[in-house]
Amino acid sequence: QVQLVESGGGLVEAGDSLRLSCAASGRTFSVYVMAWFRQAPGKDRELVAGISGSGGGIKYAASVKGRFTITRDNGKNTVYLQMNSLKPEDTAVYYCAAHLGAVATHRDEYEYWGQGTQVTVSS
Repeated sequence: QVQLVESGGGLVEAGDSLRLSCAASGRTFSVYVMAWFRQAPGKDRELVAGISGSGGGIKYAASVKGRFTITRDNGKNTVYLQMNSLKPEDTAVYYCAAHLGAVATHRDEYEYWGQGTQVTVSS
């Protein structure tokens, strides 16, 4: 069982930066693939970025590549999403997710979810 708690969301202006954090419970954090998804009103939940247990495998959505960076600190049981050059279209609820296996793009692959944190980018 893994419990995930996100933090770091907020209201920013276009071009600003934010860093999201996701703290996980449990002693086996390093075996889990971790990912950030987002869901805007009226849209499907989509993968933003995913990272393997060791940190060696990373996947980004095309829309955020070059602007967002996912990292993890297995000693702190935490995964981060550094978001730079934010755009209004990045506005969404951002969710942290975890599962065992490979970095996957579809939400159905992920077993554990946080409660979400709102990110709003004004133009």
